[in-house]
Formats: sequence, structure tokens, C-alpha cells
Amino acid sequence: MSTFVLAGTDGSAESTAAVGWAAEEALRGGHALHLVHAWTWEDDLHVDADRSASVRSLAERALADTARQVREARPGLEVRTGILAGREPGAALVAAAAEAELLVLGSLGLGAFEGLLVGSVGLFAAARCEVPVVLVRAGQPARQDGPGAAEVVVAVDAHAPADQVLDFAFRQAAARGAVLRAVHGWTPPPVWGYAGWVAPAAEAEQFRVLEAGLLRQALGVWRAKYPEVAVVEDSRTGGAAGAVVAASAGAALVVAGRRRRRLGPVAHAVVQHAQAPVVVVPHD
Repeated sequence: MSTFVLAGTDGSAESTAAVGWAAEEALRGGHALHLVHAWTWEDDLHVDADRSASVRSLAERALADTARQVREARPGLEVRTGILAGREPGAALVAAAAEAELLVLGSLGLGAFEGLLVGSVGLFAAARCEVPVVLVRAGQPARQDGPGAAEVVVAVDAHAPADQVLDFAFRQAAARGAVLRAVHGWTPPPVWGYAGWVAPAAEAEQFRVLEAGLLRQALGVWRAKYPEVAVVEDSRTGGAAGAVVAASAGAALVVAGRRRRRLGPVAHAVVQHAQAPVVVVPHD
């Protein structure tokens, strides 16, 4: 069975953007593309069978039309379609993605810190899926691969780096021919002084050097594994989430990690507010 990228679609502008992103990723990685619509009408089967059948038929036709458009735009890409039955779309998508390389979904919102980008289905999938989940919103410009490509940004906890997250980010940067920006946000521990809890300049500089060294150490093995990837080590004072969101402007992709079955505060803030497609990578 061929590897595949799974994309959820419901006809919205956001899901259309997600399908386009998923198709490009499938081509880049040599995967098939599987388009699905999460069926939420099963409760009507015993109430109004005719209406349920009619709505299902509309969903199937919409899927077929989307698949046709993708094939026409990207000849040679293998595209499959399917309807997912279940009362909870998020759970159905997570289950269907078990064998996929990625799950790609559309997200809603206004961008930056003015609005939230991800709805309940996207948040559920990002927190529960066992494969990376990509969240794309409408209106994000297409990013070209190769020389001059937009950066791939990865959130790095230099004190506890996650191998799965860094490996995914380096592979994405290598596949795109893009620079990888590794962002580590940190806050100096406060020290009591006459002005209150402040960090003296000398100690702040010591912490800056220490944190930058930890980031360099966290990236060392991956830089050796992917020597073709140019890396920017971006260690910033301040909150980790804010640092990653700030770096996301103009990026091709933002990569953040989460522990199994839990979307932590940094990943949650990044998927809600980043200004580029976000992929959430589960790790141990």
C-alpha cells in the first residue's frame, strides 16, 4: 500500500487551502493524496433516510469535484477520496490518519494575535492524532521551494529537545531547500534587587550565552545528519510561544511539538496565532 497524505475537506475556503497544501506536500514527498469528508449525518439515518442519502450524495459529488480539480492541476498525483462516518468529525479524522504520513486540515481565524485560528476539530486532531497534523488557513500565500524559499521555523525547547520534532523540521527544510530557523524562547530567572525582581545585566548576559549554547547543542546531531540544511540559531528572551509566533511572519511552515495526548501551552498558542501553516508533531 502506498504512503499517503490525508486531507479533510468540507468545501470551505480553509479546507480548499488545506487540500492545496496537502497536494503539494504529497508531490514533494512522493505520496498519494487521500481526500476525506467527515460524515456527521448518521443520526438522521433512522429519522429521515431520504434527506441523509441526499446530503451524503452531495458530499460525495463535492469530493469528486475536488479530486478532479487536484488531478487537473497536478497530473501524475494519485488522488483517492472517501467519506468518514461518525458522530465526532475529529475522532473520525484521527482514526483515518493512523496510517497516513500527515493529516492536513483547514483552520479559521483572523491571524496574529487578533483572532483564533483553529476550531474545535483542528484542536482535537492536533492534540490527539498520532501523526503530525498540519493546520492551514485560507489566504496564506503559496511558498516556493528551492533557493530563496521561505524559512521553516521550528520551536525548540533547548532544555528538553524532542528528536521527532527536530527530525521532522530538518526533513521539511531539506525537502524544500529552505533555511531552518530554530527558535528557543527563554526568560531569565529574576533576582531580587532594590527595584524588585530584576535580572542584573551581567547575569542576563550569562544566561543568554548559556541558553544559546544549549540551543546549539540541541541542534548539533541534526546539523550533522542534514548538512545540506542551513540553520539559523534564534535564541530569544521572552516567552517561547511569542518568540515562535513572531518568527512565523513570512515563514513557509512552523513546526511545534506536543507530548502524547496533550497540547501544551506553547503549541496551543502557536497553532492559534502563527501567521503560517503550522504542523504539530507528537513526541514522547
